[in-house]
Amino acid sequence: MSTGERIRAAFRGGWGRFALDAAFDVPARGVTGLFGPSGCGKTSVLRCIAGLRRVTDGHFSIGTEIWQDGATFRPPHERPIGYVFQEPSLFAHLSVRQNLRYGMPRATSGARGAGWQDVVSLLGLGAWLDRSPRHLSGGERQRVAIGRALLSEPRLLLLDEPLSALDQRAKGEILPFLERLHRSLSIPVLYVSHDMAELERFADHLVLMEAGRAIATGPLHALECDPGLSLLAARDAAVSLDAVVDGYDAEYGLLSLCVAGERFLVPSGPCPAGERRRLRVAAENVSLALERPTGSSIINVLPARILSVAGLDTNEITLVLGLGPQAEGSPGGAQLLSRITRRSWDQLGLAEGRAVFAQVKSVALASPLPR
Repeated sequence: MSTGERIRAAFRGGWGRFALDAAFDVPARGVTGLFGPSGCGKTSVLRCIAGLRRVTDGHFSIGTEIWQDGATFRPPHERPIGYVFQEPSLFAHLSVRQNLRYGMPRATSGARGAGWQDVVSLLGLGAWLDRSPRHLSGGERQRVAIGRALLSEPRLLLLDEPLSALDQRAKGEILPFLERLHRSLSIPVLYVSHDMAELERFADHLVLMEAGRAIATGPLHALECDPGLSLLAARDAAVSLDAVVDGYDAEYGLLSLCVAGERFLVPSGPCPAGERRRLRVAAENVSLALERPTGSSIINVLPARILSVAGLDTNEITLVLGLGPQAEGSPGGAQLLSRITRRSWDQLGLAEGRAVFAQVKSVALASPLPR
């Protein structure tokens, strides 16, 4: 698939009291998250893409392939899609091996997607191939469902809240495998979720949905820092930063990661230099100082500039901070969020454009990213 290809979707229709009027245009690569509260239309969009729900006013194309427009409607069985639902929906009377093979084309071309050994290894399914799905945990069954979808040689993978039916322990078990898929596969993925923490770990792009509409589309980090969107005001607001490993301090167990010219030190085991990692920095873990602090236990202190502010009429204010070149008033660089009290804002005399130092109290290190 060409790196310049796009996924374009536009669906307008209604069912009962629900009206869907959603359109978006995203790269046909990586993971695109469809995010929003329950009932906002995320699953309806996926069902329209799969051809399971037909609207008369609809369009869907991936690259040069048009699956639906005014004159065309490919039925579901003619759409090369791997669809994973909230529930695994495996065949209980078949073994894991038979469930996986059920989705494979009779004549496997191998031209698209991953082969048998790749999928079994990628998802860690080798020890279960002769078991019944009844003897697997919820997370294990979901891994088999994902494997079955991948073995169908899809052009596009649709994941509809694949973790929503799992408990926290099962989610923790399957998330590393989803991250591994992100690193290893070239198939574009549309991933529906109402849990931003999931998407922050591996999504590249985001479609933000509300009341049946796609209200914003763009790179994940750009929408996280948009003061006009609800993500910024969320209690768990955070930014996802893509970093490159550039060193390791074995004495103190600190990994050095470069983000747009700035460096973060993160407690970790050693990682190869040049490896790409994702960092998650929560707004509540970033405090501000007017001068570079001394005698502090906080090891990540970065020059920054206040780019925008949200919530000035409340007692808690969220700030978008520019790092690197943006700290000097130039384009480029990464951004952080900081949540402070209105009292701190007033006492420090802060304002948009003010130079500050961002004190990052905690950084979460996610899995390696695709090269």
